[in-house]
Amino acid sequence: MKSLTILVVEDHFLIRIALRGLLATMPEYRIISEATTGQQAIDLYNEKQPDLVIMDLRLNGLSGFEAIRTIHKNYPRAKILAISTLQGSEDIYRAIDAGASGYVTKDLDGQQLGEALRTVAEGGRYVPKALQLRLEERLPGNCITPREKLIIELLARGLNTAEIAIEAHIAEKTVRIHISNIFEKLGARDRTQLLLIALERGIIHLGSGSSQLG
Repeated sequence: MKSLTILVVEDHFLIRIALRGLLATMPEYRIISEATTGQQAIDLYNEKQPDLVIMDLRLNGLSGFEAIRTIHKNYPRAKILAISTLQGSEDIYRAIDAGASGYVTKDLDGQQLGEALRTVAEGGRYVPKALQLRLEERLPGNCITPREKLIIELLARGLNTAEIAIEAHIAEKTVRIHISNIFEKLGARDRTQLLLIALERGIIHLGSGSSQLG
């Protein structure tokens, strides 16, 4: 039986080595190329037209999310398995929404990788049960808007309402309304809990800078 070709997109050398080792035990798959950036992934997909893509999400420059979205836009039938250390409901939702057919974490074993690739190759969607529960947390009514995400990031920087108003170019009254809506959506009692929930869900990440609206 002909092996399915795979493009591996991963910027960490040791993770690429680990993926090579796992895939070497699966004769039904063959790595056709490797990329370390999102732009390389797009260029190599255009050139190689692989059957499957294993895509890291946290890449320098163009993120994995953006690379998935671009590839999926140009090739709607592209079969992409997102792989990440991120386990927040927002991260999983963003990857699937961008066009990924599956989502796994980097601590997976060969059995799970094989199951995920097989499901994606057959046109299905693969998300481990534990992550499915997190994805279900991301209900439409609880969606955080880009403006609310920016305000959460500014709160994480320790800014007060007046300072947030200046940074976001909106009135203080509007900031207070946004914060009230965020509390309700996340079910938080105070700002500390709000930030903890935002981190857990992947709405913000430690060390991330402020986002821009767009």
